[in-house]
Amino acid sequence: METLMAVISWMGAQALSFWNNITATLIYLLLLALLLDYVMFRRKSSRLPPGPTPLPFFGNLLQLDFWHPLNTIPQLAKRYGMLFLAQAGWTNLVVLNGFKVMKEALGKKTEDFIERPSVPLLCLAGYTENCQGLVMAGSSTGWKEQRRFFLSNMKNFGMGKKTLEMMVSKEAEHLCSELKSQGGTPFKPHYLMSTAVGNIMCALTLGSRFEYSDEKIQTLLHLTEDLMKTFTKNITQMVAARSWFSYIPGPHLKIREVYNDITAIFKEILNEHKKTRDPAFARDMTDAYLEEMEKAKGTPESSFNEQNILKIIFELFATGTATTSATILWGLLEMVLNPEVQKRVQEEIEKVHGRDKPLMMKDLPDLPYTNAVLHEIQRCADIIPIAFPYITHHDVEVGKFVIPKNCIVFNNLSSVLKDETMWEKPHNFYPEHFLDANGQFVKREAFLPFSIGRRACPGEQIAKVELFIFFTTLLQRFTFCIPENHPRPKEDRVFSFNVTPLPFHICAIPR
Repeated sequence: METLMAVISWMGAQALSFWNNITATLIYLLLLALLLDYVMFRRKSSRLPPGPTPLPFFGNLLQLDFWHPLNTIPQLAKRYGMLFLAQAGWTNLVVLNGFKVMKEALGKKTEDFIERPSVPLLCLAGYTENCQGLVMAGSSTGWKEQRRFFLSNMKNFGMGKKTLEMMVSKEAEHLCSELKSQGGTPFKPHYLMSTAVGNIMCALTLGSRFEYSDEKIQTLLHLTEDLMKTFTKNITQMVAARSWFSYIPGPHLKIREVYNDITAIFKEILNEHKKTRDPAFARDMTDAYLEEMEKAKGTPESSFNEQNILKIIFELFATGTATTSATILWGLLEMVLNPEVQKRVQEEIEKVHGRDKPLMMKDLPDLPYTNAVLHEIQRCADIIPIAFPYITHHDVEVGKFVIPKNCIVFNNLSSVLKDETMWEKPHNFYPEHFLDANGQFVKREAFLPFSIGRRACPGEQIAKVELFIFFTTLLQRFTFCIPENHPRPKEDRVFSFNVTPLPFHICAIPR
């Protein structure tokens, strides 16, 4: 019996010693991991931008408001300055805030901010090494080819030959007919504006438009809206930061399904387009792209391929339609909330051009107040608060700080459009921001809704034409008002790929 108790006692002592050793080993490994985490990822140079203290392994992820991420950035900028650094896991993130910082970084050092980071989430939307499109492509030869092609063909099929102006003017007539058919009754303008702008993007790229009742364009608009919402859900932001997460089941996988549905429609249209193509005469950007593909045959390194043409058609349709239609919606909302501004715009248009003469870009200098209102709509709408990020390939000096190599850089456009040092009434709708003492239009240096630098929005000129002609034609033909027995629309902001107003009803009363 004594022998048995001795054996049991010995075994107990050994087990306790074993677990004590395991515990000690685990504590040692944890301390070593914390030390390595600090030495390799957390230790700061004196010239790095200031920022919140990161936690081991997590960085600042637990300190950010995932439900309202855009609320976190102004709070951090107020505390740490207009150029601050945070960490997502072990990845350095820098946020550019305010006009002065953004001008120095993206204006004076634009070549240091042209590369895009690798975003694993994008592979769900068909982005690969040989298919990067235009917006999210890195600063590769492919991006330069695609950018050069886009800008050149915008001159050929859009800006250079007044084609775009005529295209938008005709579409504005179709839009007015749709509004007139409402008979002055309450309606939601969202899909009408999206269809009008979507038709411009289809006409530019594919040479044709759709009727407003056409099932194909309505399907494209709904699918695109669905895709944008899925992209911006919180779980998809985690996918963007961690590639392995894209293999875990979840709502983010819907991106692949929706994107495939969208490209299937565009592929069907593209195949029909090929059947009627005349190699001797390019009707639109798609014909021009197909010609480049013919030239690139036998050149495997060329970025001109069928996957990229579908990607670029998708990007132009999705981003071009979402942003411009959202801005028009904000414009209509501001007009019903500020009827005195709407009346003054109508009076200026009528005095200079009457109620029937179509307006073109050459008429813009004659409409200083209308021009000021359009700029203020864009400033207040602030539809892309945070632009697509960059990544640094070497240390970049900005002011007294150094942005380190391999750092993801976010461009807070909202902080420029609402910069309290640059605007008299940054949080109010105030067209006088763009008028001098004599009522003439004045440019403002901090008006940067399209960003600046080589990565500024490539569709800026398209958007300017669309906004001017659509907006002035609508106010020339209609007076917009809040329907009787309807509440005053709220100016709350809905965040998706871009910022839209809450759905609202208006009446369009023919003039």
